Amino acid sequence: MKNSRLLTAVVFAFVLLLSTNVNAQKFPKLDASPMDVASFPNDYKVANKLVKVAYSRPQLKGRDMAKLAPNGKVWRTGANESAEITFYVDMKLDGKTIKAGTYSLATIPGEKEWTIIINSELNAWGAYFYKQENDVARFNVPATTADESLEEFAMVFTEADNGVHLNMGWGNTRVAVPFTK
Repeated sequence: MKNSRLLTAVVFAFVLLLSTNVNAQKFPKLDASPMDVASFPNDYKVANKLVKVAYSRPQLKGRDMAKLAPNGKVWRTGANESAEITFYVDMKLDGKTIKAGTYSLATIPGEKEWTIIINSELNAWGAYFYKQENDVARFNVPATTADESLEEFAMVFTEADNGVHLNMGWGNTRVAVPFTK
């Protein structure tokens, strides 16, 4: 009697094991444009940040940057979802105060200058749903050319007089956005 109960329990456990969804443990491939975060201060040991930007990092992979981020068109400033910038304190862009909070960061690339856009719309995929009426601040900054080419789009903050610069680079293009306190 004990052996038949044990056999029944083993058979039941085996059937249960086989009937579970074996696909539940499969994960999608890694995103070709991984998420990244830049913040200031850059030191991970400093918790009291002024600003942080979250974005996805597109890669050139032999493609022309002008096709991926066309001049004269609103660009999500990265890949996938629109980049989001969080100000932990009120900051200024070209003298216009931006209240502490989270915003989308868009740009309009150009040969000689880029338009930087801080917009109140959040959780948008790309720039498809961009609405200029939601702009909080807009400012033009010069675009420069570097000798070194960057395969992946990158952003980093550097300290500046009374604030920070958000430095963006991709291919040979470099842009520095001055935020002040």
